[in-house]
Amino acid sequence: MKGRMEGIKLLEPKSFDDHRGFFMESYNQSIFKESGIEEDFIQENHSFSKEAGVLRGLHYQISPRAQTKLIRVARGAIYDVVVDIRKGSPTYGEWDGYILSEHNKRQLYVPKGFAHGFCTITEDTIVLYKVDEFYSPRHDRGIAWDDKELSITWPVTNPVLSSKDSCHPVLKDAENNFIWKE
Repeated sequence: MKGRMEGIKLLEPKSFDDHRGFFMESYNQSIFKESGIEEDFIQENHSFSKEAGVLRGLHYQISPRAQTKLIRVARGAIYDVVVDIRKGSPTYGEWDGYILSEHNKRQLYVPKGFAHGFCTITEDTIVLYKVDEFYSPRHDRGIAWDDKELSITWPVTNPVLSSKDSCHPVLKDAENNFIWKE
């Protein structure tokens, strides 16, 4: 399923449920390629948030170390947000939000050129995400979660933030080398 913004994909893997629980393929390269996802994911990150209201983001890496992400929730639920930061894009500076949870089993595909962040809406939330480029502190960037021009509607007004996430610049002041290509 395509997201509202070009390149974003909300995936709903098949789940086989029975009295024991469920089984699903959370990643199958050939099925993903059929959906237009060609990346070779080379790293998987595991995030645990103890309380509801933890906000992580909005993060991205600039080129040449930009990352495509494939996000899913193993336990709990998050409100996942993407912001189009591709200069010249018809949706530049717009955002969209998605609920990802252990129950709906949705996955969000976020290509290069988008800032990404999430807010936990349950306690003890585990988020897993694959990336197609290794983490690079030198290329790591962020945008303020509360940028007034973006006007993101988060499910919390006073989030739990890391020191790093509490001091990102607003989008108009953030370093960004993404250009939209038609």
